Amino acid sequence: MAPKAVDAACAAGETSSAVPISRPRLIPQAVGPATVLAMGKAVPFNVFEQAKYPDFFFNITNCNDKPALKAKFQRICDKSGMKKRHFYIDQNILESNPGMCTYMEASLNARQAIAIAQVPKLAKEAAQVAIKEWGRPKSEITHIVMATTSGVNMPGAELATAKLLGLRPNVRRVMMYQQGCFAGATVLRVAKDLAENNAGARVLAICSEVTAVTFRAPCETHIDGLVGSALFGDGAAAIIIGSDPRPGIERPLYEMHWAGEMVLPDSDGAIDGHLTEAGLVFHLLKDVPGLITKNIDGVLNDIKDLVGAATWNELFWAVHPGGPAILDQVEAKLELEKSRFQASRDILSDYGNMSSASVLFVLNRVRERSLAAKKSTLGEGCEWGFLIGFGPGLTVETILLRALPIEQAETSA
Repeated sequence: MAPKAVDAACAAGETSSAVPISRPRLIPQAVGPATVLAMGKAVPFNVFEQAKYPDFFFNITNCNDKPALKAKFQRICDKSGMKKRHFYIDQNILESNPGMCTYMEASLNARQAIAIAQVPKLAKEAAQVAIKEWGRPKSEITHIVMATTSGVNMPGAELATAKLLGLRPNVRRVMMYQQGCFAGATVLRVAKDLAENNAGARVLAICSEVTAVTFRAPCETHIDGLVGSALFGDGAAAIIIGSDPRPGIERPLYEMHWAGEMVLPDSDGAIDGHLTEAGLVFHLLKDVPGLITKNIDGVLNDIKDLVGAATWNELFWAVHPGGPAILDQVEAKLELEKSRFQASRDILSDYGNMSSASVLFVLNRVRERSLAAKKSTLGEGCEWGFLIGFGPGLTVETILLRALPIEQAETSA
C-alpha cells in the first residue's frame, strides 16, 4: 500500500494487515531523563612534574643536540597551565622500547601491547571507584559503553574491562575507538539513549587513555607534535548512568536533558590523527582555539534559550581542557566570569589533557567544587549547565545537564 493510501486507511479506521498497528513496547522506556548516579576516576602511579618534563623528554629521546627545539618545547610546557601529569610509561619501559623514543620508527607492536593491557586495567580502577560510590552490586550493570584513543583490538577493551570487573556475561557492550578528545561526551550521549530507552538499565560509561600510543621523539618538521607531547597525560574516568533513580537507594547527581554533536564549518584538517606503523600520529593543521571560539555561541545559543538563561554566566561549565588557549579564548568570547572554567583549569593543571577522559574528570571536579563551597546545587550553584568535548572533525559534542540540589544528592540514599 502506498504511503498516501496508508494514511487514508488509518484515517478511515481500516485494519488491513498492510496498515501499521500500534502495540506496546516489549521493553518499556524509562519515565525520566538519564541521570548521573556515580563517578570515579583513576590515574597511573607515575607522576611527571611539568617543570622537569622537558629535560626528561629530551634525555630519553636522545635529542639534547637540538637546543633550539628544546627551548621551544620548554616554552610550550611553561605556558601549558599544567603542574604535573601521570603516565603509565616510565624510563625503564622507554629504554626497553627504543623505537618508541625515535621519531616515526616502526613501533606499533610495542605500543599496542602496552595499550591493550593497560587501558582495561586503568578502566577497571576508575569503574571500581564509581561502583563503590553507587553502592549497588555490579550485577545490576546492564550495559557498558567505552571509548579510547589508545590501541585497537578484537575483542575490544570494553570486554576486557567487563571481565576484569566480573560483570555478567550478558552485559550489553558498545566500544568506540579513535574518536579523540570529544568522546567523553559521546559515551554519555550513547549511555543516555540506552538508559532512557530501556527501563531499569544501569549503564557503565568509561573513557580510558594511555599515551604510550603517541609518545615519540620531537622533530623540527613536526612542530605541532610538540604540543601533544607537552599536554597529553594518562587517565580513566567512569560514570554510572540510569533513569528513574530509586529513592533511598541511589543518589542522583546530574540529569541529562539534551545531547548533540556538530562538526564546525571550515574545520577540515584542524585536528588529524593517523594510526601508522610508528603509532598514533596527531597533527594540528589549523587554528583550533580560533575555530572553536568563532563558532561556540552558535553551537550553544539554542540550548541556552531552551533553559531560559539570559546570560552564559547563569550556567555551569564542564569543558574539555584541551589547552589554555581554548579556555581563555572561549571564556573571553562568551564574557564568562573567571570561575566558570576553573574546574577545567584545575584538571589541566593536575592531569594535563587526557583526551576523552578529561571532560569526565572536569565534571567530577565541578561536583567537588560545589560541595567544598557548599553551593545550593552540584552545578556550583547553577541549575543548568553544559558538558562539552572538542576533538577531531573539528567536532563539538555537547550534553545539557541539570544539576540537582546538593541536599537531594546527599540525602536520597
